[in-house]
Amino acid sequence: MKSSTALLDWFAEQGRDLPWRHTRDPWEILVSELMLQQTQVARVLERWPRFLQRFPTASACADAPAADVIDEWAGLGYNRRALNLHRAAIAVRDEHGGTMPHSLTELLALPGVGPYTARAIRAFAYEKDDAVVDTNVGRILARLEGRSLKPRAAQDLADSLVPSGLGWEWNQAIMELGALRCRPTPRCDDCPISSDCSWRLTGHAEPDPASGSAGVSKGQSTFQGSDRQGRGRLIDRLRSGSVRDNDLAAVMGWPDEPDRARRVAATLLLDGLAVHEKEAWALPR
Repeated sequence: MKSSTALLDWFAEQGRDLPWRHTRDPWEILVSELMLQQTQVARVLERWPRFLQRFPTASACADAPAADVIDEWAGLGYNRRALNLHRAAIAVRDEHGGTMPHSLTELLALPGVGPYTARAIRAFAYEKDDAVVDTNVGRILARLEGRSLKPRAAQDLADSLVPSGLGWEWNQAIMELGALRCRPTPRCDDCPISSDCSWRLTGHAEPDPASGSAGVSKGQSTFQGSDRQGRGRLIDRLRSGSVRDNDLAAVMGWPDEPDRARRVAATLLLDGLAVHEKEAWALPR
């Protein structure tokens, strides 16, 4: 890409000073990456250091009950991520001596660690030249090409753009560009790589090639009144203590729908986010 240097220079001048950019600790990077998935940066700025103070290492997290990790995750989105983080910490402690593995294969074997997160750990902790493709990067790649991309094509293009030896800088720069400039409604006048953007050169012809392209997140279903909302209400209540069967429907916000409450609560059992004993619900220990 002709404007690679311009992007790196732009990031050096205008990139945000985020605390996880000052660490190369793979555990700290893993925690930040899971927190940043669908959670606003401002909230993560507050909660990331607090979480690491409580669980400073993978082994410390693994040694704690799952309930403690879920409790600390309050307000950070999907509680499954907290449980996956705890499970990944156990695997790091038990299978890797408490040290996060380096290889992509071993990272992908950790619970809850997918292709993006594994590559993010390699790029941001170990400074490898792996390319990461999150929703911001996926949007940029599609617009650069001027077409919707399949997952393999998006990853191949991302890999081809990483300057040798600059994996950390490049990935931070292109993710920052997607977060601040190449938004769903783009700010092309301030974009350092606009001269390479095929979509911009078409005059932003519709449809936006990023729509439906690999890595680009789709809008979520309505939360209000959803099963997800009921699950979240129950987990929030369980953080302060157990819930009796007779109180389940009211706690989940469906006092007149006890059958629905039991059905949705059962999905928490399947996910490992709750236990049911002696006619009461609780967080796993």
